[in-house]
Order: sequence, then structure tokens, then C-alpha cells
Amino acid sequence: MLAVILLIWQQQRFTNNVDETTAVTVSDTQTDKPELGPRHQLNYQQWVDILKKEAKATVEKPPQHLSILVGDSLSLWFPPELLPEDRNWLNQAISGETSEGILNRLHLFDRTQPEVIYLMVGINDLLRGLSDETILENQRQIIRYLRKVHPRSQIFVQSILPHGAEESTWEGREELLKIKNNRIQQLNQKLQTIATNQGAKYLDLYTLFTNQQGNLHREFTTDGLHLSPQGYLVWRTALQISTQQALEHHQAKVGR
Repeated sequence: MLAVILLIWQQQRFTNNVDETTAVTVSDTQTDKPELGPRHQLNYQQWVDILKKEAKATVEKPPQHLSILVGDSLSLWFPPELLPEDRNWLNQAISGETSEGILNRLHLFDRTQPEVIYLMVGINDLLRGLSDETILENQRQIIRYLRKVHPRSQIFVQSILPHGAEESTWEGREELLKIKNNRIQQLNQKLQTIATNQGAKYLDLYTLFTNQQGNLHREFTTDGLHLSPQGYLVWRTALQISTQQALEHHQAKVGR
């Protein structure tokens, strides 16, 4: 599936008018950072209040083919125009979010009826010095909760992405460099096992985003941590293929 995703990504770069000039290098980081507007200036509780209102609005007027993004700034900054168009999206991500934070606010969208829920969290846990055991236990509880409250939804647990290592220019670079990408890779392997045991799907994005050195591919990032338009196109392609396969498999199973 890796080769298929990369091939489709190459095609979508041009279909979505993402020119070769948008390929990001380290020197481009200041001009390619996402434009978040006033929402980025909110404190955590204000952010939670807004997500609660957005989830409530989704409950009051349920859209067809609802998908929910749950995570940190990587999910938050997913450009709406690059999300797969064949479904409606509710973004429940917060910048700087941790696994504990997500666990404490999952109830915000309890009453929604998503077809698919996409979870990605972990890099901020690592930056805050949490142990692998704590991160994995929080992930386990999140998945268990989602499976219980949304039994008819497809749950996708997405791997933690690598970072750009020495090429990173993110403001927290020194803390980032303390986290080795091989540790993230090992953490993802354990996360895959947990997802499978909990009845969720595991989406391996880590492999798609790494270069030959095992770091975040320069073309896919703005600062060694956050993603460029190219990176989001790769992610989009992975969402499209994996979700279509999962839903088709689920429909076939139900139809038996």
C-alpha cells in the first residue's frame, strides 16, 4: 500500500495545484507556517468550549459520512481543502494537546454519529517527558472509550510521526532533539499492537513520512515538526485509501 499511496500523492500534487515551488526547505519555514487566525490565540479552556459547541452543532444537524479528527496541532492544521471531499469533517484537535488531554475531553463528541474517527497524539507527551508506558496506557484508554461510545464507527489510530532531527528549526528544537526517532518507531510498534487488540485500525503514517535517515522528510515539513502542504497531501492520500478499504470491508461483513 505504501507504493500506491506515494503514487497517488504524486498525482494529487498537480490535481490540487500544489506546485513544485511549495516544496519546503529549512530556509522556507517562516513563509510556509499555517495561518491559524484568532483561534490560535485561545487558551486551552476556550479551545475546549469551541470544540464543544462545534460538536453540539454537528449533533443538532447530523451530516452524512461524518469523519472526526482528534489530536494536536498536526490534525488542527490539516487544510480543509486538502481533506478528502467525499465526507464531512469535524476537527476536534487542539494545538499542544496530549493523550491525557484528549482522554479528558472525548465526551465532547459523545452524541455525534461518525462513520470514522481518526486519532493522532503522542509527540507532545514525549516533549513533556512522559514515559512510553504512560503514553501507551493513555492511548489504550482512549481507544477503549471510543470503541464503547461509538461501536458503529471505524476507529483509526494513526502512528506518531517522526521529526526532522538536526534539520529541525522549530522553536522547541532542543527538546525535540532529545527524542530519538527510533524511540518513536518502537512506540508505534507497540501502539499498533494495542490498536489491534482493542478492535481499532492502525494507520502507519510513520513509514510514509521518513527519509533514508529515518527522519521526517524535508519536503513534508515546515520546521521539522509541523507539516507542509506536501505532507498533508501524503496524509490525505493515506486517509482516502485506508478508509475506503476499511468501509468496504465493514459493509461486506455487515451484508453477509
